[in-house]
Amino acid sequence: MRFVSCTEERHAAAILAIFNEAIVNSTALYDYKPRAFETMGPWFATKRSHGFPVIGIEDDAGSLLGFASYGTFRAWPAYKYTVEHSIYIETNHRGAGLGRRLLEQPVVGASERGVHTMIGGIDNENSASIALHRRLDFEHAGTIRQAAFKFGRWCDLSFFQRILATPLQPVDG
Repeated sequence: MRFVSCTEERHAAAILAIFNEAIVNSTALYDYKPRAFETMGPWFATKRSHGFPVIGIEDDAGSLLGFASYGTFRAWPAYKYTVEHSIYIETNHRGAGLGRRLLEQPVVGASERGVHTMIGGIDNENSASIALHRRLDFEHAGTIRQAAFKFGRWCDLSFFQRILATPLQPVDG
């Protein structure tokens, strides 16, 4: 297995398949309908324009097993040192330790970029993701009760955060 920087040309279809499986079968994404392939161009364009990574892990045959990324937490300038990350593992490869390996990558990259706070929004019933985040020094920062309605029930959204030692000299403005 190897880490790769995901590109639209090479990985859009695989990322879309992972997203859509999560939409249809889980509360990892509070979305109802599978996304169309056309949504991937703007998704990658946003990542590129902000310099946000999309880190994948592939098997020896080049198949994408999962990916992690981060993006804007909130659009106002004072949030410039905070990002929200996401991590998704292809359904047949969950539970094999790939999540930990993948989540470690954006943490290192965010530190190098001068990010101070990484935030993950996790469905409160996703015990595997919550345990993973806790193992990697993310702390529970709060829960928004009944934040979403999916699969005929209310879903609570828990936020986990990790404070990084960077930036060394933050500035206003």
